[in-house]
Amino acid sequence: MMLADLLSECFAADLEETWERERTATPVRAFAVRLHATGCSLRETTSILAELGVERSHGAVWNWVHRIADSVPDPPTVKPSRVAVDETAIKINGEWSWLYAAIDIETKLILDVQLFGRHGTDPAAAFLHGLREIHDLSDTIFLVDGYGYQTALARLRLSGRLDYVDRNLIEKWFHTLKMRVDRFHNSWVGSRSSAREWFEQFAHYYNRQRPHQSLDGRTPADEVLN
Repeated sequence: MMLADLLSECFAADLEETWERERTATPVRAFAVRLHATGCSLRETTSILAELGVERSHGAVWNWVHRIADSVPDPPTVKPSRVAVDETAIKINGEWSWLYAAIDIETKLILDVQLFGRHGTDPAAAFLHGLREIHDLSDTIFLVDGYGYQTALARLRLSGRLDYVDRNLIEKWFHTLKMRVDRFHNSWVGSRSSAREWFEQFAHYYNRQRPHQSLDGRTPADEVLN
């Protein structure tokens, strides 16, 4: 199958174990998950698969997406020199939540994403604490846009400064993410846990599958690991 040949080098090795009991070829499932992550609705994804001769239900594609979310590996551990951190409001079933994210300025790697029920100094400190559990932040300078973050950084004895230029990378990432969510609805329809899984999956897609123009077509994970 030409589609399988086209995608197998990119996906089969990483995803074969995740989908070992599925009857649909691994590259096809991976292709469907990528379509959904990059902007196609479940209906559009199943329509594209049907055009390629693969008839599957919306529910089957949704299950593939969730299975990938459950098996998403943590981003590569790094020792970044500059990190932009910020949060953005996301409406989930009519109620506001806040998605916190951090990005390595040099490699463009999304270091972590976390969903909180409120925003402010305490959630910021909790997010930064979790980030420190994953990565070596001993020499990291955090680029922030508010004094609340500086208070959180001081609480954890991390270094940071106000920055309104270089940190626009995290704002661009939030913009890309929101364009993807708004592709279907003005707010997330589903549970907080399903939203959290999707945000983690989107970060995985951004880090490991989406070529970055400023990295000469490489992914952020490629930039870190090679």
